[in-house]
Amino acid sequence: MIQTQARTERWHRYWDKKSQSYDREMRFFERVLFGDSRDWACSQASGDVLEVAVGTGLNFDAYPSDVRLTGIDLSDEMLDIARNRARDLGREVVLQQGDAQALPFDDAKFDTVACTFGLCAIPDIDRALDEMTRVLRPGGRLILLDHVASSSRVARGVQRARDRHRTDGQRALPAPPPHQSHPKGVHH
Repeated sequence: MIQTQARTERWHRYWDKKSQSYDREMRFFERVLFGDSRDWACSQASGDVLEVAVGTGLNFDAYPSDVRLTGIDLSDEMLDIARNRARDLGREVVLQQGDAQALPFDDAKFDTVACTFGLCAIPDIDRALDEMTRVLRPGGRLILLDHVASSSRVARGVQRARDRHRTDGQRALPAPPPHQSHPKGVHH
């Protein structure tokens, strides 16, 4: 628990610093690697929606207009950008700082829980997935979109090299360990 807490605090500091360059970097990766996957994933949401690791709010304009959107993120700096984005889009979004590993919501509160490109930065993925399923209403939809290790050995080597070094040449935070288990109700 202490190790997870220390890693969470490091990620908090990291994402606060990263907030100013995040959108530019993600737009590049979306053009080159991810395509319209973000738009497709968010279009599947309905009803009361929780976005975990909402970041700068890049998904806001991809959600259907009739959803009631709540976003949570570890980084205050990311949330500041998300608030400005929501305002600029005329989108009502409830945003709050919080930890995906201990969501501050009642059980069965949301029809949809979404997390796009955020699981890779959560120290205890299993706990976060348990929390996401806990806050889902019965029959609710869990939408997960993330990059994963390639099945190609060469591509996996490139991914590891990229993950170890940031674009400014400094050492990045270590990647979270791979996880084999899945919470109840979550399957590949």
